[in-house]
Amino acid sequence: MQCGSPRIRWGGGAGLIYNGPMEQIILDILEELRAGRNVDDRTLLKMGHAAARRSGSDKRAFAKRRLLPFYQQVKSDDRVRWESWGVTPELEKQLLSVLRMKPRRSASGVATITVITKPWPCGGDCLFCPNDIRMPKSYLHNEPACERAEQNWFDPYLQVTSRLTALSQMGHAIDKIELIVLGGTWSDYPRGYQVWFIAELFRALNEFEPAVDGACGSASRSSDDEQPRVLARSSAEERGELYRTLGFPQDGSQFGRAAEDIQRRLDEHACSYNQAFSEHYGAGSPWRAVAAEQVATFDELERLQRENETARCRVVGLVVETRPDAITPDSLTMIRRLGCTKVQMGIQSLDQAVLDANDRGIEVSQIERAFELLRVFGFKIHAHAMVNLLGSTPERDKEDYLSLVRGLPFQPDEIKLYPCALIEGARLQERFEAGEWAPYSEAELLDILVSDVAATPPFCRISRMIRDFSSHDIVAGNKKPNLRQLVENRLRSQGDVRGIQEIRFREVATGEVPVDELRMEDVSYGTSNTCEHFLQWVTPENRIAGFLRLSLPDEEYVRSFSASGEVGLESEAACFGGGRLPVVPGEAMIREVHVYGMATQLGAGGTSAQHLGLGRRLIERASEIAREAGYSRLNVISAVGTREYYRHLGFIDHGLYQQKELS
Repeated sequence: MQCGSPRIRWGGGAGLIYNGPMEQIILDILEELRAGRNVDDRTLLKMGHAAARRSGSDKRAFAKRRLLPFYQQVKSDDRVRWESWGVTPELEKQLLSVLRMKPRRSASGVATITVITKPWPCGGDCLFCPNDIRMPKSYLHNEPACERAEQNWFDPYLQVTSRLTALSQMGHAIDKIELIVLGGTWSDYPRGYQVWFIAELFRALNEFEPAVDGACGSASRSSDDEQPRVLARSSAEERGELYRTLGFPQDGSQFGRAAEDIQRRLDEHACSYNQAFSEHYGAGSPWRAVAAEQVATFDELERLQRENETARCRVVGLVVETRPDAITPDSLTMIRRLGCTKVQMGIQSLDQAVLDANDRGIEVSQIERAFELLRVFGFKIHAHAMVNLLGSTPERDKEDYLSLVRGLPFQPDEIKLYPCALIEGARLQERFEAGEWAPYSEAELLDILVSDVAATPPFCRISRMIRDFSSHDIVAGNKKPNLRQLVENRLRSQGDVRGIQEIRFREVATGEVPVDELRMEDVSYGTSNTCEHFLQWVTPENRIAGFLRLSLPDEEYVRSFSASGEVGLESEAACFGGGRLPVVPGEAMIREVHVYGMATQLGAGGTSAQHLGLGRRLIERASEIAREAGYSRLNVISAVGTREYYRHLGFIDHGLYQQKELS
């Protein structure tokens, strides 16, 4: 070994506690890596058990989840000791890969952070929707992201800060962040709250300072921040104290006791969710008291966005969720100004009779229009679909899914495909007790989902097949958390899976692929108002290592829409050069570029594909396709944190997008 004795006590930063056995494990791992030997979880477990026996300690003290924080603490607080370990940049990269918890979370090269908006009245009352007054409509307080949100009083700054701390301690890179904003229908929230919520997400990312003890230190503030609002000027610790001073509940049990009576009445259907909301969060509640702080201006948001362009933690994707009937030029202009690049949208079904039976209050024509508007605005479209709804059958569900993924107006980029489950308190319970609705058998459900995956085109990704509902909350329906695994196992048992085109099934994930063996494929398909090109990097085994979505809007559609008199926000349209749509005839659109983080070049020792020019080559090919099709300009719906990347590729800032001429 190249290091000093692990038995020597050392001084260090405040709070640093010497741990000889823990250091010895790190040294043993480094020795194995230097020798070129693999260190997997089983090897780590053996090392931990050996350390426990030598020291007479509980083996849990040396669990994998404790190793990385220890390493980070030594590196931060005792630089001399850390340097004695002889950790080179390449060796550290290998070490972090060994110590990283749940590596698939950032396997795509991007770390995802989900945040939840505060409870708010809902414009719908779907039959199957849960009614948890502690949460926005359709969410339950014991879902993981919801638990984190409640613990942080739904404050976006606190939610992001706590998640960044956890991810960094687990060994995940946090330089590229996709923010997913879930909760109620986004456009139902007051405009000031929308701007504030997104501004605070950016503020948290801009100010985050990793700390191995899990606390976020007081961050520096921009000198030009003259906002008098308390929340906008407070650190994470100060915000927590503010919520405590105002009388907010402090833990899950307190939140539960505060909502117990109103939740019982809600479960008994003695009142609606919106009525319960008015009572629980109305006058006299701390929620109402803090609402005056939850506003921000566009000027403030845009300043924070500019800071994020070069921040340590940059936003490379921003997602909100809404309903199809809430999608208008006005709402999409607003969403885009916030920096959003993707929209999640509850479709549930394209069968009008099924929609009506479940009280969705949405027409299929509204869904069609929503898809068209989202596409022409350049957003990635993430649709929610459900099987086993009241009034449907397995065969109708299969037909409905085919309409969704292949019908000209629809064809989403991503899908959450859920089986309907009865949650206690949902109005569906009355239909269940009357024998009008029953969950499919496991065999029926697997048959539907296997058929759906097999029918999914290569440009579409099924992101999830279950909600994070606890089995205790499910009265009837699927309770198996590994449903997707069961579906994929069934597909593999049926024989050759090379014909499966669905993206997630083909992702390189945490594996490494030789870039020299990749080929670029162009999957083109038509929609009701665009011609789409899905450019993908694939391996000889049809694994996908990266892709680009190019949209060529129908020029007649763009002209007719402008001539129809439909307008978004007139004042906001004027800010971006006028026009009824944010695009004009002759402009193509890149809706997404994504390169997975684990691809490697032959002999490159694990170099990320994101630094090998795969994204640039996709953009070059997209430019050629658009130019050959007669388009004169190419827009990209860039995230705030990717603006610099596109500027280097010749794009200039242009209204809601970045743009370059196709000479």
